[in-house]
Amino acid sequence: MGQAINDIQEELIEEFGLFEDWADKYEYLIDLGKKLAPMSDAYKTEENVIKGCQSRVWLHAEKQGDLVVFQADSEAIIVKGMISMLIRVLSNHTPAEILAADLYFIDQIGMSQHLAQTRSNGLVSMVKQMQHYALAFS
Repeated sequence: MGQAINDIQEELIEEFGLFEDWADKYEYLIDLGKKLAPMSDAYKTEENVIKGCQSRVWLHAEKQGDLVVFQADSEAIIVKGMISMLIRVLSNHTPAEILAADLYFIDQIGMSQHLAQTRSNGLVSMVKQMQHYALAFS
């Protein structure tokens, strides 16, 4: 059994809490994106593109046993960091856990206040798409 969703959120809040200014937090977000496992080109299809994101974001989900496993990629480095955090929090959980998750870490690390409106909307679209997959698998 993996870590609980809220435990992972607490880790992210703690990690971002180590940085005082937003330039450093953005650097960390970019680093998270760089560490995202590469996504197979086979999944970089039009149907895996998340609608509502300014830059292209591909999201693929599959069910492995009882768990939903996500893979993603983006052409934009900040967005890649954002989706990597969502994958870290939501991947390898059951559809029910994903649907019940309250993703409070986004506000607590200050992401909502510091993202441009278009990126904020994109983040909401990413979360919705992940929940949509969870619903489809439940």
